[in-house]
Amino acid sequence: MSDAPALDGILVLDLTTFLSGPYCTMMLGDLGAEVIKVERPEGDEARRMPPFVEGRSQPFALWNRNKRSIALDLKNVAERDVLWQLVARADVLVENFRPGALARAGFGAEALLAANPRLVVASISGFGQTGPWAQHGGFDMMAQGMSGLMAGNGPPDGEPYRLPVAITDLAAGMFTTSSILAALMARERTGKGQHIDQSLFEAGLALGVYEAAHVFTHGTRPERMGQLHRGNSPYRVFRTRDGWITIGANKDAFWRALCAMIGQVELADDPRFATNADRVRNNDALVPILQAALEKKDSAHWLEALGQAGIPGEPVLAYDEALTHPQAVSRSVTQEIPSPDRGPIRTLASPLRLMGTPPSLRRRAPDLDEHGAEIRAWLGQGEKAAASSG
Repeated sequence: MSDAPALDGILVLDLTTFLSGPYCTMMLGDLGAEVIKVERPEGDEARRMPPFVEGRSQPFALWNRNKRSIALDLKNVAERDVLWQLVARADVLVENFRPGALARAGFGAEALLAANPRLVVASISGFGQTGPWAQHGGFDMMAQGMSGLMAGNGPPDGEPYRLPVAITDLAAGMFTTSSILAALMARERTGKGQHIDQSLFEAGLALGVYEAAHVFTHGTRPERMGQLHRGNSPYRVFRTRDGWITIGANKDAFWRALCAMIGQVELADDPRFATNADRVRNNDALVPILQAALEKKDSAHWLEALGQAGIPGEPVLAYDEALTHPQAVSRSVTQEIPSPDRGPIRTLASPLRLMGTPPSLRRRAPDLDEHGAEIRAWLGQGEKAAASSG
């Protein structure tokens, strides 16, 4: 039997919307934290994001599980008091308003930490709480564009490509989760909370590790590589007779095995391709040679041959294929959240794999203010208990 959830007893206030903040608090909820989603009376904007089932947003449902919802109008004095009561009891507060917006409502980081010195306050924004770009609105696409990710993605001679995954939103959410867990550990030593300042822009920059290495080394702009890799070759997607596969034969032993596999052992001794660095420099000559050989046979043939040779290589799957692949099924990458009123709800499993205190999916995403009365009653009970003990 496993121990209590890793974050059992931790209360998180989620004042976020869209994806970066809710993804962070979803992960905390999966780890056992009690997450209260504090929404405006009109609700999280993501509630209006398609596709819908019975009028409910399915993207919203996926990243807002394991939370309860209360709607508060912070322009109302009584509603602000409810939030202050929650702040007094909370361990973590996560917000992704534009910098300064929460402070103007009276809930800036300094005020929150003054009210509850043990609180961990995490702010997620497009460009951070400080600097000349702090007040710029920040969605994932803008952060991808500003961080170099977009300029480096796409065909070498084409337009910049936005990654179809909201990569800076997700990365910022994950980095914030890591920072929160570290801040909670630090609080165990110091007894004090702190303010976390995470941006989508910096999350995107942090992902460009190869590109940053190029700039630091050469002082020049990294060229767009398309399907190629900056430091490894051959390491890319190849077309077969009936589809697409990935091959990572960058190690010299893999390279020699690949040459034998395609019946061109002489390539292994070609000075243009002798080492990985040589192959990277001469990708323009190498790729067409490999492509001409690989497109003569089906993917299944090459994948079997790659496996026998010990060369990393896998099929390129569409997302529906990936979710139902035998490896995904064996690892339970999809799960069902029990919901007595709506039946089991299929969702992605938590990517966090703690064997002793595993994450769990306990609650479906809440309807707007679904738990408002319940949370207010809980706060009221706390006040009565304090009054009676006094």
